[in-house]
Amino acid sequence: MEIIEDLQKFSGRFQRWNANDDLSGYPFVENTFTPFTPARRALPMLNLALISSAGAYIDGTEPFDLASKDGDMDIREFPIELDAADMRYAAKGYDPAAVIADRNSQIPIDRLLEYENNAVIGRLNDVWWSISSHIPNAARVAEEMAPRLIERLNRYEVQAALFVPASRLCHQTLGLLARAVELAGIPTIILCVNRTYTLGARPPRVAYYDGELGSVAGTPNWREFQLRILDEALRWIETYDQPGARKLAVDLESRTEAARGER
Repeated sequence: MEIIEDLQKFSGRFQRWNANDDLSGYPFVENTFTPFTPARRALPMLNLALISSAGAYIDGTEPFDLASKDGDMDIREFPIELDAADMRYAAKGYDPAAVIADRNSQIPIDRLLEYENNAVIGRLNDVWWSISSHIPNAARVAEEMAPRLIERLNRYEVQAALFVPASRLCHQTLGLLARAVELAGIPTIILCVNRTYTLGARPPRVAYYDGELGSVAGTPNWREFQLRILDEALRWIETYDQPGARKLAVDLESRTEAARGER
């Protein structure tokens, strides 16, 4: 199974695209089939990887290139101990205000460490990865970026991967990477607030809700909401027995909470 099923068709349409910022006329990938790798370990026994497309980079280093028609194919690797204050974001297609105010709204490291401490997951991997928020050339994602990411995940003996997109376009990018990682034998889950662009890529497990680009992992500075999103999504790594997309119940739960006068 290929990461992009009709790569030649996509490449031809991409070459004719005029590279506009609003993505009008952009040839979004349309796959038909979906790979699937069953979870071989329970959540409390696995090493979980976190992959973000927020365009995160360390203050003082070179940001991602957002001007290239193809997009920046770099994969940045960071230790989980790195302080949020040291991070900057090359944002295109989303407003970085939420992740600047609270990185857990887009890069939920603190929430996942809470889950590690409470044995919900075995452990959060020692490093996490960020890619650019704007990578139009999906063919290069499949051919260049995916093998490099898989090599890193295998090096750290990752047993499952959580993908959190930030922009409209990177819902597709991370969908394709999740597909590649699943083909390599590692189960994945992708959070999603724009399922149209994610489902075209046909990633194996999709957890979606009516959220906002730039705060896909939950409203900034609302810990309980972020935990609610992650809890339901992560547990689906175990319970999915075939590819699919499911809507998280967080919207209903949040409305109920608000009706009781609670946050």
